[in-house]
Amino acid sequence: MAVAHDQPPGAAPLQRSGLARKLLAVLALLLIVLFAGLGTWQVYRLQWKLDLIARVDARVHAAPVAAPSAAQWGQVTRTSHEYRRVQLSGHYLYEFTTPVQAVSSLGAGFWLLTPLCTADGQIVFINRGFVPAAPNMAGRYPARRASGEACATAGPQVSVTGLLRLPEPGGGFLRDNDPAGNRWFSRDVASLAAARGLAPVAPYFIDAGKDQDPAGAPEKAVGGLTVISFQNNHLVYALTWYALALMVAAAWWWVGRYGDARATGPAQD
Repeated sequence: MAVAHDQPPGAAPLQRSGLARKLLAVLALLLIVLFAGLGTWQVYRLQWKLDLIARVDARVHAAPVAAPSAAQWGQVTRTSHEYRRVQLSGHYLYEFTTPVQAVSSLGAGFWLLTPLCTADGQIVFINRGFVPAAPNMAGRYPARRASGEACATAGPQVSVTGLLRLPEPGGGFLRDNDPAGNRWFSRDVASLAAARGLAPVAPYFIDAGKDQDPAGAPEKAVGGLTVISFQNNHLVYALTWYALALMVAAAWWWVGRYGDARATGPAQD
């Protein structure tokens, strides 16, 4: 005959309470590991961003080097080449100049992107600089297409020094580029080349430096307005994640130290 063993009063609630505390402890440990891991990841991101800023600063202030040739175009990447100070020579194809909407330190207006033919017959788009907004920009810079080999016609030779930039595909200012309407909101050189019927075109463009526009340019553009800025909030993010980890650890310690006393209440005789 089985003998029933009565449990002490309150044993079942205490068991449930102990299980709940164990589950909370596991959850707290997982959150601490997660938050600490995210904080450490942001520390690595911070170091990466500081290295990037240092590399770009060195490129901007270095002596100019030759712009990548057609044989090197496939090796041009944002990591290895953007903001490198380069130099090249050739003649402008002013008839294919395209205004691209811009906001600069001089106000609202347009960048003037003009293709330049190099000595070996390659085409590189040059951002000659900024011009203020004016009436009938589309009429001043109509959407012409090349009817043959664009570089066949010679022109005055110019030398350009500036910063190599990677294209900005799609659009900008929350609007898509409209090649058919000749409305451009980003410097998308591949789309520009297709719209103008130009080839072969480099997969990058060059922001011309200050006072680079030659005397014979149809309209003088203000160069040297490239803004180099990198958002760097990784230290704030890292401290935030570490603070959250410490808060969870402190709450876990408080529950472990004082939770049992509150659950059992004062001792009775």
